[in-house]
Formats: sequence, C-alpha cells, structure tokens
Amino acid sequence: MYHPYFRGKQFDLLTIKETAATLSSAGFTPIIEPVRGSLGALSRALDAVVQNKGNAILIVNPEHGELSGASESLTELLQNDYPDLPHISAGILLTADTSLDQAVSSYQAHSKHSPAFIHAGFSEAKALSTELGKLAKQNKHIFVDGNGVKLFAKHFKGAYRALLRDGFKRRKNRDYPDVEPFSDLHATYEDEGMDGFGDFLIVGDEYVDGGGLPLILAIHLTFIDPDQDDMMQIYHFKSKFHVTQKDPAGKFAEALAEMVKTLDSGHSKVYETEAVQEFRELYKKKHFPGLGYIKKLSMSHHIQTLAMYFSGAE
Repeated sequence: MYHPYFRGKQFDLLTIKETAATLSSAGFTPIIEPVRGSLGALSRALDAVVQNKGNAILIVNPEHGELSGASESLTELLQNDYPDLPHISAGILLTADTSLDQAVSSYQAHSKHSPAFIHAGFSEAKALSTELGKLAKQNKHIFVDGNGVKLFAKHFKGAYRALLRDGFKRRKNRDYPDVEPFSDLHATYEDEGMDGFGDFLIVGDEYVDGGGLPLILAIHLTFIDPDQDDMMQIYHFKSKFHVTQKDPAGKFAEALAEMVKTLDSGHSKVYETEAVQEFRELYKKKHFPGLGYIKKLSMSHHIQTLAMYFSGAE
C-alpha cells in the first residue's frame, strides 16, 4: 500500500534495516534506488526485510549516484543472494531517457524477480502495455506524480498501481516555515484510482550527494492532523540564526528544544513514535548524534507515523 522511496545512502539503508519489522507488519513496501557502489549496507537492509517477511523493490537501473546506468552488480545481487524470493522485486526505473527496447529488455532479464515498473517521465506507456500484453497486469506500476500521469496510468488498468508524490518542499533551512502541509495522499490515493501511494519521506525527490554543515539546523517531523481531514503536515524545528557553520551540536540542541517545547505543549498532534522517544532521550542526555542520524530518526518517525495511522493507533 505505502511505498517510501529511498536513495540508498548510509542512513537511508539503516532506516530500512531498523524499521523492517514495522514496514512488514504494516504491509509497506520500500523502493530502494542504490546510489553507492559498495553493496554491503544494501544487503544488510534487504536481509532485514527478508528476515521480517517483508517486501522491497530494488531498482536495478538507478538514475543517480555511483551505480547510475550500471545494473550488472545489482542484477547479480538479486540472482545470487535473493533467488526464488519474489518478495524482493526488481524495480525498473523508466525515465524520459528510457527507450521501449530498454524497458522490455530489463523486464525480460529480471522476470524471475517480480518486476515492478517505476514510471518517472517515460513517454511510451501505451507501447509498453501493448508489448507486455497480459503480463502488464501481473506487475506493479508505480507512477511518479507529474503532468500526464493519469494518461499513462490508464494503460495499466487492472494491474496494481500506486502514485508516488513528493510532499517535501526543499528550501534553505532558514526559509522553512514552522509548519506546512506535506500530503493528503495517504487518505486520498483510492480516490485517485490507485491501489497504493508513496513519497520521498522528509528528504524529497531532488538528489543531493553530500553537503556541508548548515548555518541553521532544521529537524523535520511529520504528523497527521485529524482536524484537517487527516492531512499530513510537517514541522520544521530550526535552530537560531548563526553566522558560521561551527557548533552543529549547539544548533541541534536549539532545534531539539523547539521540538520538545511543541511536543509538551498539550496541543501536539505528533504521534509518540519510537523515533520521537529517542529524540526525547537525546534531549535529556544533551547528546548530538550527527546530522545523518537525525535524518534517520525523522525518516523512521515518518514511517512509524503512517503505520500507526493505518493501524488506528495513537
């Protein structure tokens, strides 16, 4: 039903590994686009998914990062480490640069791994549907939201279809508002004629490799607002303005204090997830775990929030 889209950086993969049980029990299927040539962390994440009897879609032709355009190592990983495991699907990324021949060839090469198509600008949906014939209905089709998505999606009616929408509006940290809408797709995907939905968590679709220390540190935390028809919104807890990039630990303490103030206000609609509890522990201990770890906690909270929403728990 829910497809969080991860680019396979260190803390993205660690998030999958640590939330594998939650993902499985909630029926969520992460999509992983590997961006690092070393596959050790990716294997550990997939192993955790398998051990928890979950599902994952591994993109075998990544667009970004060190593996861009090279799928051999990923194909070998599927064939050697995850044979006869249909729950680990081969994801075929269809961009504006993907030809029909490439799409069909990749499908045929990964037919034993329940191929799933991620439509991200591909313009030959009708021709692909015709080429696949009856097989088109046996595969998942996930559409990155954009112009013409409904026209493309109609060619795969009868198959499993999901809509992937980027709810995160990337800005400079100083420009984030305190709170803003994130997405309503978790509550409206069926009204869109879809069987599932997805997003790019609190990272966004734009691929950024690396980055320096920020002048202002921001912690992003999603929540579902029952007073707004279950709209998902996102808090941006920010540190004070600093003129240098020094002291990330002090900036984290400032942003975290803003978070705890909101959580303890009596008006917070944020679910008390395991990730939130860990943020509280960091606040008590006055500990800075690093920028990547902070992102991991925010991603974990996002997944746990949606899992609690669909379970009816608060």
